[in-house]
Amino acid sequence: MSTAVFRFYGELNDFLPPRHRQRDIEYSFQNTPAIKDAIEALGVPHTEVDLIIVNGQSVGFSYRLRDGDRVAVYPVFESLDISPIVQLREKPLRRIAFIADVHLGKLARLLRLLGFDTLHSNDYKDHELVAIAASEGRIVLTRDRDLLKHNAVTHGYWLRSTDPVEQAREVVRRFNLENWIDPFRRCLVCNGLLKPVEKKEILAQIPPRIAVEHDEFFRCTDCQKLYWRGTHYPKLEKHIAAIMGNMDKKLP
Repeated sequence: MSTAVFRFYGELNDFLPPRHRQRDIEYSFQNTPAIKDAIEALGVPHTEVDLIIVNGQSVGFSYRLRDGDRVAVYPVFESLDISPIVQLREKPLRRIAFIADVHLGKLARLLRLLGFDTLHSNDYKDHELVAIAASEGRIVLTRDRDLLKHNAVTHGYWLRSTDPVEQAREVVRRFNLENWIDPFRRCLVCNGLLKPVEKKEILAQIPPRIAVEHDEFFRCTDCQKLYWRGTHYPKLEKHIAAIMGNMDKKLP
């Protein structure tokens, strides 16, 4: 039986039992397992890791653990570019697009409100969600740590909060999306893009009072749902303001 010493930094400690947080962890193993497998065996999904240092040298997920190794594991760096040191991903995402697990319907709606491409369905099975994320290059959002340990999941985030507004803040902070927010451009129901539509084209589809009070309308290009700035609009604006509040607060 061989032994290596691990130390996890920053928010990676959220995944560890209290006795292992902020301290050295002795990890026993046989043969030469991939360091990715050892990290996940200790409870940390690989999608949360951005830098691994073994005996003073940066390594990738395929590194084979050896007896006596000292391993430092770091979370995603929000403001420091570490790409010259090591790149654990084959390539970065070409676009920001999410897929939320079945328990995150309210978060998905809020992210769509902010303008972010976010898939969600109450019918997703784990293997379906993972397959979609892999084929479409989507970031998996979940409260299920085990979901992020699937080998096919290359980009993901485990949400700390259970409150949808705080969850949306987490996502925006974690992926530095403050400058990418573009509200009211996606359908809150199906995630489709909204396009302006002439009032004369939809008069038969809207109540007469709405036709009198409003001149600007939008239609979802996917599900054809109609939108206008009705009585619900100020409430949606408040949601956006609530999400954008306290953006300088650090992640837990």
